Amino acid sequence: MIPRIATRTRLVLVVHRREERKPTNTGRLAIACLSNSQAILRGHESSPVAPFAWDGSTQPLLLFPHADAIPIARFAASERPITLIVPDGTWRQAAKVRARVPGLSDVPCVSIEREAPTMYRLRHETRDGGLATIEAIARALGVLEGGHVRSALERFSRRCVPDGQTPASFGRMTAPPSLPLATQMEPDAQAGVQVMPPSASCV
Repeated sequence: MIPRIATRTRLVLVVHRREERKPTNTGRLAIACLSNSQAILRGHESSPVAPFAWDGSTQPLLLFPHADAIPIARFAASERPITLIVPDGTWRQAAKVRARVPGLSDVPCVSIEREAPTMYRLRHETRDGGLATIEAIARALGVLEGGHVRSALERFSRRCVPDGQTPASFGRMTAPPSLPLATQMEPDAQAGVQVMPPSASCV
């Protein structure tokens, strides 16, 4: 069963085209769980990404540890709802999102505190302190939304990749082959965690 997690924060996952169908991709797990979420595909030269725009009543934040990034905790008490933009791809691909997606250069960049190392060994991690996408999202939302959101995402990801390293375990997630691109579902009336019938499942 997939936990259905409603949040005040909106997640926008910016997925590199080479990442979309990788069986080791973890960003799609977060999209499957978070009702207030959207995925944007980038990297196709024939289909450039439209300029990123946001509602003026919200606060957009780009999650990536650029040199000018500030701690995400500073926005934990934001009066405006947060739109959290998360690059999904290799470290090199993620680092380019700010420059490659029009409009993101004007968005404040935030980072999360260094904690325990990644539990995933699906890929060779070339950066000290690097995390899988769902781990970064879970930790960021733990700050913005509360520990219950982080715990729900981490429990689900551990169930999908129980040993942290076996692609076959991850591959048994019977999800649609593509991310739900450029779509957004309405959040539940109150932020919380519910269980929904599985459109995808981890066994």
